[in-house]
Amino acid sequence: MIKKRRLLGLAAGTAMALGLGAPAMAQDVTLTLHQFLPAQAAVPSQILDPWADKIEAESDGRIKIDRYPSMQLGGKPPELYDQAVDGVADIVWTVVGYTPGRFPSTEVFELPFITNGAEAASRAYWDMFNEHMKDTEFKDVKVLGTWVHGPGLIHSSEPITNPEDLNGVKIRGGSRVVNQLLTQLGATPVGMPVPAVSEALSKGVIDATTIPWEVTSALKIAELVDNHTEFSGGALYNITFVVAMNKAKYESLPDDLKAVIDQNSGAEFSAMGGRLMEEADAPARQIAVDRGNNIITLDEEQTAVWREAAEPVYAAWIENMEELGIDGQARIDQARELMEKYSK
Repeated sequence: MIKKRRLLGLAAGTAMALGLGAPAMAQDVTLTLHQFLPAQAAVPSQILDPWADKIEAESDGRIKIDRYPSMQLGGKPPELYDQAVDGVADIVWTVVGYTPGRFPSTEVFELPFITNGAEAASRAYWDMFNEHMKDTEFKDVKVLGTWVHGPGLIHSSEPITNPEDLNGVKIRGGSRVVNQLLTQLGATPVGMPVPAVSEALSKGVIDATTIPWEVTSALKIAELVDNHTEFSGGALYNITFVVAMNKAKYESLPDDLKAVIDQNSGAEFSAMGGRLMEEADAPARQIAVDRGNNIITLDEEQTAVWREAAEPVYAAWIENMEELGIDGQARIDQARELMEKYSK
């Protein structure tokens, strides 16, 4: 009898170790977050990491988010979105324009001089995502956030003041629309992801690049070029970003953990992303100032020359949208109305 009780006790212990016959335990989830910038860059260190930390804390540790910067899970930056679709990564942060033409509705926020303030534009982007993109262009993922960076500007080996100064300049553009703009202004655009810019500048593959101030510190741009051209009354261009989650992974979560993700996603997360990216511009700009670089800030009159030179980009984009069955002018009008609303 003693031997039988001992065997039953051992069996019970084994069952408990395997979770058999024990009370159901709270589900723990580990998610992977993949993106293309080094961990110390502004977006991962100031936006994505605090966001992930908050989700972990509010889930009482039941959600753990492993962060993989600099494409550590493999692949190239343009592949990030499909990594979220396919489940290679659970969550990604990426530049929408890395896959040109795939998400045409987002391009309205990349048109020249259309944005003036990253937070307002990011809120407008989220609203338009929900209305026009959620169930169409982004239907294969669970989108958690949408935002734009601060004003896009030009960083160059030689000074650039007028559009004519771009003639023949090999310059990196960040998206299809940006490259159209650069072509219209007489430059020779060269497409490449942000992490490739430093090497391209150092080796003379490009003469200049278009990126916001925020990312210049991580890429050491102020050490690679001496000139920086800023604009007044709006951004020369902008870039759209998305934080996307694998849909099946999201759906597999219990309702209480879905709620944690949802509470930290959406309009406020998007607005925060845009705001913090723009706030990160100032310290990065100061690096160039401290090095004695030539910062050319064009006034309203000088910027107006660029606005006029860039105008054909609008007509070409509207025509392109019409071919896709999208009312491009209506999207432009809506984007402007929303940005004005959120700027008040």
